[in-house]
Amino acid sequence: MPAEWEPQRAVHLAWPANKEDWPGKFQPIPWVITEIIRQATAEGGRVFLAAVSERHAAQARRFLLRVEVDAARVDIVVRPLDRGWMRDISPFFVTGPKGARAAVRFRFNGWAKYGNHKLDDQWPAFSTKERGWPLVEAVWNGAPVVLEGGAVDSNGRGALLTTEECLLDPETQTRNPGFTRKDYEGLFRKWLGIRQVIWLGKGIAGDDTHGHVDDLCRFVNPNTVVLCREPDGKDANHRALEENRERLQGVRLANGQSLDVVELPMPAPVVFDGMRLPASYA
Repeated sequence: MPAEWEPQRAVHLAWPANKEDWPGKFQPIPWVITEIIRQATAEGGRVFLAAVSERHAAQARRFLLRVEVDAARVDIVVRPLDRGWMRDISPFFVTGPKGARAAVRFRFNGWAKYGNHKLDDQWPAFSTKERGWPLVEAVWNGAPVVLEGGAVDSNGRGALLTTEECLLDPETQTRNPGFTRKDYEGLFRKWLGIRQVIWLGKGIAGDDTHGHVDDLCRFVNPNTVVLCREPDGKDANHRALEENRERLQGVRLANGQSLDVVELPMPAPVVFDGMRLPASYA
């Protein structure tokens, strides 16, 4: 499983449509996505953009035209989606020892929280067929496996970060009931080529995915992670992030190198409608 920061041919994005994901704050979101696309294509990159309807596709083209994005670098496909968080619903792309590439499909169940997820769950099959990519279904103990992209982070050299809160909580937002640490480590090895799983504890406060690692700790090169840290002992994130820092101390990677940990400050708490939001710089 390559690291996310390695060279890539294209980026998958979805044009925003579900206003429930940004209650009261939706108006600037199309411009945010537009800027991401502009940055992604500015130096020769490509974007594979999903729009839930022809109307949304036309809107995307208008926005991109206004910031002079090269239309030839953006492939827009119309496909109904529920929410469209591409990091979480897209297939995992893997490479073989001889350079062969394939896409691995994990199931998506709305983070084991939201009922409107069936269209998003079909995205891997649709997108790979659209592009002519081979797709394999990840199974374990004879059953499909639920996993979101934001739940894991790879260094591209056989190591992977995840959290116990997200994958091992037996009561809250349980993705795969009955799965153990050993099950996950086995399926990561089989389907993603992972030789070492680094388990962190909890995610950050307010994260309705229940502990996605992409909100708190990321590989930035094969031997280095950035890890969020909250110095305020009274903040809801302080204890969990300190525990995660302690877990990473002294970790030696599968490639024999020591893990370098770079501290990443947390932003000031962001509260909307009385609820703490999972804001971070990760």
